[in-house]
Amino acid sequence: QDITNLDPEKREIGIVFQSYALFPTMTVFDNIAFGLKVKKVSPEIIKAKVHEIAKKINISDEQLNRNISELSGGQQQRVALARALVLEPKILCLDEPLSNLDAKLRVSLRKELKRLQKELGITTLYVTHDQEEALTLSDRIAVFNNGFIEQVGTPYDIYNQSETQFVCDFIGSINKISQEVLKKLQGENKYF
Repeated sequence: QDITNLDPEKREIGIVFQSYALFPTMTVFDNIAFGLKVKKVSPEIIKAKVHEIAKKINISDEQLNRNISELSGGQQQRVALARALVLEPKILCLDEPLSNLDAKLRVSLRKELKRLQKELGITTLYVTHDQEEALTLSDRIAVFNNGFIEQVGTPYDIYNQSETQFVCDFIGSINKISQEVLKKLQGENKYF
């Protein structure tokens, strides 16, 4: 379906920005409920939907009453994700959602994102410059270079069968064998 001329609130796309773009003067509950209020959903349904998604994303009832400024980076990331998911979008766009978090928290939330995506069955477009995130979270990867697609494939294909030098360099040098070494190995009938 072409959504080009639809108003943003009618496109059924949820988005989480790298900066989270949360409203600092609102509570966690009000941040999550914002899109539902814009759509003029009844207060009873808003309350039920916010509590349902908060539970799925491990946001406690106590946290729902807090201001955004009282939350850690990981908690803010959960709120931004809940705000996008509460609208039950057909497509979820995540723009480097973990890049502002420390490495340990990134790994933990990466697992949680994968679980949520599978549980909710939402097509997810995940933008990242982190190769490990791309390889562990994706069913399919598109590697871009200066706005153009270099390769599309499964994580296995991207890693093991890079089609261009750029993709190979971007994913990492571990899967690269120089032509000199390759010729030498082939000449000696060695398996590799």
